[in-house]
Amino acid sequence: MKKVLEVCVDSVESAVTAQKAGADRLEICANLLIGGTTPGVSQFQQIRKKCGIPLHVLIRPRFGDFLYTDSEYQMLEEDTRMFRELGADGIVTGCLKADGSLDCNRMEQLRACAGELTLTLHRAFDVCRDPYQALEEAVSLGIDIILTSGQAPDCRKGKEILAKLIAQAGERIEILAGGGVNDEVIRRLSEDIHASCFHMSGKKTLDSGMVYRNERVNMGIPGLSEFHMFRADEAEIRRAREALDHV
Repeated sequence: MKKVLEVCVDSVESAVTAQKAGADRLEICANLLIGGTTPGVSQFQQIRKKCGIPLHVLIRPRFGDFLYTDSEYQMLEEDTRMFRELGADGIVTGCLKADGSLDCNRMEQLRACAGELTLTLHRAFDVCRDPYQALEEAVSLGIDIILTSGQAPDCRKGKEILAKLIAQAGERIEILAGGGVNDEVIRRLSEDIHASCFHMSGKKTLDSGMVYRNERVNMGIPGLSEFHMFRADEAEIRRAREALDHV
């Protein structure tokens, strides 16, 4: 049985930590706290130099839904080609139509842009109208992986749909369970629904090194401290690795 532990990271430091802790591959993004957006070129290149495991790059121009304007879609195509040329091993992306169906025309074009790279349909899948139809469409388009929580806030709550998707997929496409993954979830879902491929961030909060702090000014999301950073937790990822190795 194929087993995969993919770790999503938005910094060079987290990427190095995740590889050290036993990740099989990395999803590289920026702004993980808001679900991830397309990473910077320098960020990717530094990770490429320091990590020898496969790197899949998230191509998502903004926070929010997956109904993209023509300009935003052009960014998806151009960024896919760019990261392919820069040495990515895979592309992670997704487009929907306004009615909640998979935008097969645009996904077909992105498949062509990705070329020989692995293509993952990300959690746009989790907000589509009919996941079972979208799975068949993904297979027909040559998409390699579907990242999903089973259309639920986390994969434990979505395990019934995940079980159906895993059975429907068979060996045709990889179902990558994501959302709230840790060692306990890996053990439970491996036993309950025979999931074997998992996606996690395993992030922890670090305190800023700033000594002087002006707490009156907020740069972004209200209530989110400007003096906290999020990094991959080596111990948590190691526990997940061990759990997956022993199921």
